[in-house]
Amino acid sequence: MKLNKHVETILGCDKKYDEADIVVFGAPFDSTTSFRPGARFAPGKMRTESPYAMESYSPYLDLDLEDDASVFDGGDLKVSFGDTQKTLGIIKDYTKNILDDGKVPLMLGGEHLVTLGAVQAMAEKYPDLNIVHFDAHADLRNEFFGTKYSHATVLRRCHDLVGDGRIFQFGIRSGDKEEMNWARDHVTMYKFDFDALEETLIGLEGKPIYFTVDLDVLDPSIFPGTGTPEAGGVDFNDLRLAMQVVSYLNVVGADMVELSPSCDLGGISTSVALKLLREFLLSLSRARRERC
Repeated sequence: MKLNKHVETILGCDKKYDEADIVVFGAPFDSTTSFRPGARFAPGKMRTESPYAMESYSPYLDLDLEDDASVFDGGDLKVSFGDTQKTLGIIKDYTKNILDDGKVPLMLGGEHLVTLGAVQAMAEKYPDLNIVHFDAHADLRNEFFGTKYSHATVLRRCHDLVGDGRIFQFGIRSGDKEEMNWARDHVTMYKFDFDALEETLIGLEGKPIYFTVDLDVLDPSIFPGTGTPEAGGVDFNDLRLAMQVVSYLNVVGADMVELSPSCDLGGISTSVALKLLREFLLSLSRARRERC
């Protein structure tokens, strides 16, 4: 696959494609957002602010994106804002190409429905795929406002691909009664926090994992810039450490979604998202080196 480096890249994510282990790319799509739109602008905003809002060096890990990770930023996909299925197809094809080149895709949303396109590619390559999902919302509705393809149905559509017992949800604190009842028989859900994370992930060691992080799992006092804020979320260090734990699994793909810069007048949320991205990229890179 021929990819040209985007002119503007996230700080420290400027390795050549052929040399990179991880490929970051944006999926700037928010056409099914049900409350506050604007997530389509997140990947671009993160690139623009990354040289100013963060350092490439992590004091938490004593690692630096410039020296201790090999990440290529492929820029944003040209999605179709008026055609959800076409957009999912574009994401799927791009993800498949990255996988075929032996690299780990890390997608920046956009709204949460973009996850489905990536999982479609993942499930074809890894029939035994499992999904680890951090979120305030269950996203398990079968329909939302008359459509089966929405950011509120994305994990239900992922279940259509991977089946029972392969979706593990943490931090959930919002959903309707029907989807919560459905969850009891089909997925593993832990509400409100990450207390059961390490114990649960022991059973996933060695299995291919797609890791999806909806940033509204954070409390809106920490992360106001999201389309559907929910009070009662986790704090920055809770999420940072939980993402670090997941990085030591066999993560074959990941995403971070639902930053909405237009809801973030002070720029707090973009800064938080960038630091979480840095920490996860470094943790994932270190974990991959240690496994080799």
